[in-house]
Amino acid sequence: MNKFFHLGFFILLGFSLNAQLEMKRCGTYEAAQHQETLTPGYLQNINEAFYRAKDNVSHDRATIYTIPVVVHVVYNSTDENIPDSVIFNQIQVLNEAFGFTNTDTVNLRDTFNTIVGSTNIQFELATIGPDGLSTTGITRTQTSITEFGDIGIITGDMSGLERIKSTANGGHDPWDQSRYLNIWVGDLSVFGFTAIMGYATPPANLPNWPAGSTIGMSDGVVIQYQAFGSNNPVQLSDGNGGSVDFRGRTCVHEVGHYLGLRHIWGDGDCTQEDGIDDTPNADANSQTITTCDTLVNTCTDNIGVLGDLPNMQENYMDYSPEGCQVAFTLGQRDLMRGVIENYRWDLIDNYPAVSVDDLNSNSNSIAVFPNPSSSSFQIKGLELNSNIQIFSMNGTLIYQTISTTSTINIDHLQQGIYIIKITQSNALITKRVEIIK
Repeated sequence: MNKFFHLGFFILLGFSLNAQLEMKRCGTYEAAQHQETLTPGYLQNINEAFYRAKDNVSHDRATIYTIPVVVHVVYNSTDENIPDSVIFNQIQVLNEAFGFTNTDTVNLRDTFNTIVGSTNIQFELATIGPDGLSTTGITRTQTSITEFGDIGIITGDMSGLERIKSTANGGHDPWDQSRYLNIWVGDLSVFGFTAIMGYATPPANLPNWPAGSTIGMSDGVVIQYQAFGSNNPVQLSDGNGGSVDFRGRTCVHEVGHYLGLRHIWGDGDCTQEDGIDDTPNADANSQTITTCDTLVNTCTDNIGVLGDLPNMQENYMDYSPEGCQVAFTLGQRDLMRGVIENYRWDLIDNYPAVSVDDLNSNSNSIAVFPNPSSSSFQIKGLELNSNIQIFSMNGTLIYQTISTTSTINIDHLQQGIYIIKITQSNALITKRVEIIK
């Protein structure tokens, strides 16, 4: 199996099913064909590079790789300026998905239990910026551009969308792309229609990668603002009187592409696959299903002792509804870890080992104690009239107050780990506290 490859590994797009634009949910094939006309031999080189990456799968499955993330929020309207709570939540969703700790793993069919698991890849908002100073890992840029999409995306022309990655063009310049996973969040609409949910780029230094093959795209991930996080207050209409069920897994899917994964159906039919030995064959993506159909088996394959498996709509690299997606396979894990070890090593090798407690330059002047706490804690160095917010680890705002004392009562909070965000004197300090009962 897994003998034929198309693009899908490198430039990954997710289109909505907007009837007015008559776009497919995924524009990967169109982007590949467009680039082939610009750079003859492009598809052949993509395939050779993918073979090389597949040969460099990781054999270290235990070490936890933590990738620093910077989220660039680029907004025109206030709706697009998503709150910190949504960003915290998206990081949590990423960690649950890549750690196989999301609660809905119970929905995984028993058929796949032996081929899925944790990738031991985790993500955290960057704590040290390119200038060496502490940071929250979030940038915010108000732009005059009302939408970054344009009609060119139908043919794979990404130049309009790429403006979001450039300060000079109304977006925000990336941080050092060898050291940070840059994620841009903004409005990718085309003529007012939400036509694309997200896209990602591969490592730029993959072997056999021809000049110009990334269509001038800057490295990182781009997400439509309504599709970011599972607690996003701004919903996207599904065209049928409801809203699209986003659970933060659009970003999971695109980060999978960023770390080298193909679409699970291989962007083709039963002979064109994703290059991963333990993902079942499929003749197409599952973009048209509305429920998690467990009976579909569109291709015959042979996955070791498991034999012919049905379509794996539970896989993050399908386009099934986000409520169906719950797992990566062990083969996908090995390829992503191999990409980190061979092509994105600087992400985890050069990043300073700074804890989540040190999120800005004034962080060392603030201390939370006792930590863990049971009924209350003190904030040393707290200025009066500071704004204090307490978030759960999934990004939900639990408590907010203006400080009149350094003592914060937490009797009403349940046991767990919480993020405390303190705003004072134009400084933002974020601390993590554990509450025990």
